[in-house]
Amino acid sequence: MSAVRRSARAATVLTLTCASLFASNAAFAERGSNGNANEAEQSANADDKGNLSVTVGGIVFDRSKNGSGGSAGALTSSTSWSPPACWYAPKYTPEQLQKYLEPIWEAGSTGYEWDAEQREKYNADDEKKAFNKDKSGEGFWWGSYVNKSYPPGWDACTEDYFWVDTGDAPPAGIENAITPEILAGLAYAEIRVPGTEVTLAPTETTKVNLPTWAWLDGAEFKPVSVTASVPDIGISATATAEPVSLEIKPGTPDAQTYPASGVCGIDGRRIGEPYRKGDADRTPPCGVKYLRSSGDGAFPLQATVTWEIHWTGTGGAGGDLPDGEFGATQDVVVQEIQAINR
Repeated sequence: MSAVRRSARAATVLTLTCASLFASNAAFAERGSNGNANEAEQSANADDKGNLSVTVGGIVFDRSKNGSGGSAGALTSSTSWSPPACWYAPKYTPEQLQKYLEPIWEAGSTGYEWDAEQREKYNADDEKKAFNKDKSGEGFWWGSYVNKSYPPGWDACTEDYFWVDTGDAPPAGIENAITPEILAGLAYAEIRVPGTEVTLAPTETTKVNLPTWAWLDGAEFKPVSVTASVPDIGISATATAEPVSLEIKPGTPDAQTYPASGVCGIDGRRIGEPYRKGDADRTPPCGVKYLRSSGDGAFPLQATVTWEIHWTGTGGAGGDLPDGEFGATQDVVVQEIQAINR
């Protein structure tokens, strides 16, 4: 019997039958990770009340240096890369696994044959050594966790529980067993960056053929970071996002951007330059000029900031992760300049 089947049968003993569990993906998604029902795992997006740290899927996330505010949001990778959808990490001490599994076996819903195999695997009849109790404090039973938004690949971690001694690497061949690099990817998913609604001058409406200045508050656009750690085994990684550019798309082909590429670089921590009195005859370093009116509507100007991501981790590990992007759309009303005939 496969590990997936075994894990699934264990999960359904108190709630669903095995047949109903596999009847649909929706039913399968209601379980905890690795098929473990009734486990309290906080979702990665649950902490929206200003908490600085939270434990999600066996990982402790320190968000004290993260972006904040009502308009802050998660990054989207600029490539096809995505953070791990599932991973393996320490899950149970020997006593905890025994407390979890024995009631399942005693209920009998998983069948005598399977229960017997499980009892043998965990040496359950040996009072002193069952579930590796003779190694208490010297390691953990590892299990799988999933990203509770269930992205593609969330169900790929199908290994049953496995034991890892403290200080040892997990068994070779198990993909997504937690490492500093995987922690960095999970930290990436927790990064939140400031909103990207740009300030425009003129503010409420602009005019045809009039250069419109655009900028973002420099105080908001500074590096942000999240640290992910597994204290039980002493590893961690910090993913840091730094803003590098702002791209403006005017929302109509009948417009000219400044610079011509529409990509505004960052000068220190400033993106663009605020309009000041006396700048009317200057070309904005970052902005747009509309060549026709928006009529009775508005043009959807899109502003997207690109963030470079790098990470550092336990043992001197580190490197780069794909750039992330975060943007917003805002309406811009463009009017014809009214000429007065005298």
